[in-house]
Amino acid sequence: METRRDIFQAIADPTRRAIIALIALQAMTPNAIAEHFDITRQAVSKHLRILTECDVTRQTQKGREIYYRLEIDKMKEIDVWLEQFRKIWDTRFNQLDELLLTLKTNKK
Repeated sequence: METRRDIFQAIADPTRRAIIALIALQAMTPNAIAEHFDITRQAVSKHLRILTECDVTRQTQKGREIYYRLEIDKMKEIDVWLEQFRKIWDTRFNQLDELLLTLKTNKK
């Protein structure tokens, strides 16, 4: 049975997060991406393969060059997952604000 990688595997590695940030604005070739890192071109290719397996990047061929671009819709999965925690954080911050206001009021 083939196990499919998910978006969280894509962002688990700092190099892959940096690659995502690089290609967020424009598609880039593996060589152009590799110029930004102190790792081998083969290591960059491995990271790109994982990003592609996670559906975070898409390859487009132009002539002899392959360009990698970010699939921004796939990144929305992270936002959806984090939303549940935003609600919890907002509630807790509101509770803290209320407590601080109560303490401040009681000091007067």
